[in-house]
Amino acid sequence: MGRPKSFVEADVIAAAAELFARRAYDGISVDDLVGQLGIHRNSLYQTFGSKRGLYLAALRWHLEHEVRPLLASIAAAPDLTEALRRASAADGVLDLLLLATVERAASDSEVAAETTAALEDVDRTFVALGHGDLAPTLTTTVLGLRLRARTGTADRTEAADRLARALTSHP
Repeated sequence: MGRPKSFVEADVIAAAAELFARRAYDGISVDDLVGQLGIHRNSLYQTFGSKRGLYLAALRWHLEHEVRPLLASIAAAPDLTEALRRASAADGVLDLLLLATVERAASDSEVAAETTAALEDVDRTFVALGHGDLAPTLTTTVLGLRLRARTGTADRTEAADRLARALTSHP
């Protein structure tokens, strides 16, 4: 019988999600994970099977505990302007989804399935707000604003406001 776990699995997954959201999958080694998460290499492998196993657990945690609550907030917005403001003001909330889509989805079918479903959820949120014909464009725009924000060059709120004004003034 092995030693009992000296860590809380949910805490490790949440911390891993934050790391992967900041540095992406390829930017983190197993040594980084062990050092940053404070778990032993053997524990990582016994619990998650591999770095990829931990990544998938972190991605799923991120979608459930960060992205879905953001989508609920967006869906509750009174209008498109506020919906876009909420989406663009959510610092870091979409980062792991964004990076997983760009970096891993093309080469990992499980990541592709998770990110595709999440992007469809974002689309459905905009459909529910009455913008079905623009839903994929709005989803792409929100992710694009987040991508630019990661470089520190975008005023997301102003960009979201401009977009909302343009969309609502041209039915």
